Amino acid sequence: MKRYAVRYAPEALADLEGIYDRTADAAGEQVAFGYITRIRAFCAAFDTFPARGTSRDEIRPGLRIIGFERRITIAFAVHENHVEFLRFFGRGRDWERAMIGEDE
Repeated sequence: MKRYAVRYAPEALADLEGIYDRTADAAGEQVAFGYITRIRAFCAAFDTFPARGTSRDEIRPGLRIIGFERRITIAFAVHENHVEFLRFFGRGRDWERAMIGEDE
């Protein structure tokens, strides 16, 4: 079975930091750490079956979207040997506009 490397774009890492900060402010650092850990474990599992979610080529070629725990929209792309997580959007954020390069 082919395995894909899992990578994060700088914007995705910044999004995760923001999610951590907002969650820590609302529910505490332990809850925030657990939440980010679950997100990253979910993403790590893409190493064996990366073609999940919904293809959104009409927004950006190669873009795929998947939800996480009904609170986060994850934007990613599958390449020949790796999966790249592009962005993580919390509820209420206009991820479509963000992915086409417009202001959120």
